[in-house]
Amino acid sequence: MGKVIIAPSVLGCDQGNLAEEALALQIAGADMIHLDVMDGVFVPVLTVGAGIAASIVGRVDIPVDAHLMVQKPANLIKAFADAGCSYITVHAEVTSHLDRLLQQIRTAGSRAGVAVNPSTPVDFLRWVAPAVDLVLIMTVNPGYGGQKHLEYIHDKIPEARRILDSYGGNGALIAVDGGVSETNAEQLRSAGADILVSGSFITGSRDPAAAMEKLR
Repeated sequence: MGKVIIAPSVLGCDQGNLAEEALALQIAGADMIHLDVMDGVFVPVLTVGAGIAASIVGRVDIPVDAHLMVQKPANLIKAFADAGCSYITVHAEVTSHLDRLLQQIRTAGSRAGVAVNPSTPVDFLRWVAPAVDLVLIMTVNPGYGGQKHLEYIHDKIPEARRILDSYGGNGALIAVDGGVSETNAEQLRSAGADILVSGSFITGSRDPAAAMEKLR
């Protein structure tokens, strides 16, 4: 098991000052920035666009993952790739042409991620494994920060790892997002998570650096 990657979500940060907030998280020890992009359709909330992503990318020296919680991600991929996002993650639930979407992300110059909601099985990964660079397993229903972590989703982590390794996953990383905190970080790592995405536990803390160390 390699070093865990800590990816704070900036959803709970000052939305008018996200580039500086992201820089502060990098200085505090973040390995990656997780940017929640919501369209008010696929999820009830409306958040940021590619312009904000570009501002963040221009301010930090660590990868930015644009998590597109949107109904029509194909329309946004080029903009977020042009913004410099290292990863662009789309939801499996929004398309019947997932392989095409993942290939579109790679062609645009970013690494391709796929996210799965709590009720979505991960067995589809066998058919897209070679096109995947990151699998984001949601342990809450997406749309709002601060939700209760769904522990029963943990079984998806080793299942996803097994499928990726068996079907040419090329070392794709597994991330977990939703209610991640010091109370479940060890379990998630033991299950095989490479990346811990955490929002309110880090950004709502008086000492984000200490919160990140607790996750490690």
